[in-house]
Amino acid sequence: MLFQYESPANIFLYIPERIKGHPSRLVLLSEIYVMAPVVLLILVILLLVNTGSSILNATSKAAKLFPAILILGDSTVDTGNNNYIATLFKGNHLPYGRDFPGQVPTDPDLEDGQLCTGVSFASGGSGFDDLTTAVSGVIPMSKQLEYLKKYIQRLSKVVGEEEAKKILRGALVIISAGTNDFIFNFYDIPTRRIQFNISEYQDFLLGRLREFILELYDLGCRKIAVAGLPPVGCLPIQTTAKFKNPEDRKCIEDENLDARTYNHKLANLLPQIKSVLPKSKIAYADVYKPMIDMTNHPQKYGFLETKKGCCGTGYVEAGPLCNELTPTCPNSSQHLFWDSIHPCESAYYYISLFIEEQVLPQLFFGDSTNVY
Repeated sequence: MLFQYESPANIFLYIPERIKGHPSRLVLLSEIYVMAPVVLLILVILLLVNTGSSILNATSKAAKLFPAILILGDSTVDTGNNNYIATLFKGNHLPYGRDFPGQVPTDPDLEDGQLCTGVSFASGGSGFDDLTTAVSGVIPMSKQLEYLKKYIQRLSKVVGEEEAKKILRGALVIISAGTNDFIFNFYDIPTRRIQFNISEYQDFLLGRLREFILELYDLGCRKIAVAGLPPVGCLPIQTTAKFKNPEDRKCIEDENLDARTYNHKLANLLPQIKSVLPKSKIAYADVYKPMIDMTNHPQKYGFLETKKGCCGTGYVEAGPLCNELTPTCPNSSQHLFWDSIHPCESAYYYISLFIEEQVLPQLFFGDSTNVY
């Protein structure tokens, strides 16, 4: 445990043997609560960090590209931090993790020797807007940043101050949040609508993100990947809230348009931030495109069901509502969604292929300062 009761966890992910007939080369976190699809970027890079093997024909030099992965965000990158706080936003119970070795869905344990290679500070249900965590009762992004500062202090004691700085310079920092802000504060509980229209709220969140990145840079971080929003209007939980008759449910185009607009603003913002931060590498991870393609063309990916999750009815179950007593579908790989919010492993696999092609080159290649 890194800090008592609210412990950021090390990245401790498991590798399933096969996914839909494909030899597995990724570590998958499809079953930990509230969506943050940038996890796929972690999955691809994690093997490079740990093994030096390459999906991009890199040499052993690849293992030196990122000596550590530091993660801040929401649920899919929360490896168990919420286990230590009083919140319903947890995935530490079956059927989450049913396909993991030992059926263990979360592993928040951390020892000093593991500090050098990566820590997740993420908290399921979190967001850039502190009001989001007032609803969910989880760890705000601002507090995650405070934990990062304490992590740096502890890392310095373990490896020395200079080596700690070197690790931070080379580490990949992943920021994965935003979906919960819109769901909790604008769509389902429209608290922020009193203060902002949708464009203003997008700009408010991006302003918080900009401040977040600048502070990470001041702490010594130089390589940062930021996830965009998925097609929020296609999440089963959102369509359930919109349509009374399950048979009538379809993606909510207004919410998807909001997500695309936010992503466009984000993709334009990141180069601007990078331009004022010397020697920084900041990449945008677009998860909207692969997700919407799977939604619109499920047959290309072997999906038979895209409108509901595998857990329970698939319309509302997630977190505590998806539990040991909840029936699940026999073959989750035929479902786009595992529960009413999160994609299944197969969806993550296909998104990862997109991430490989579109995101990794931004982080791996460039000048010599990209090497640890």
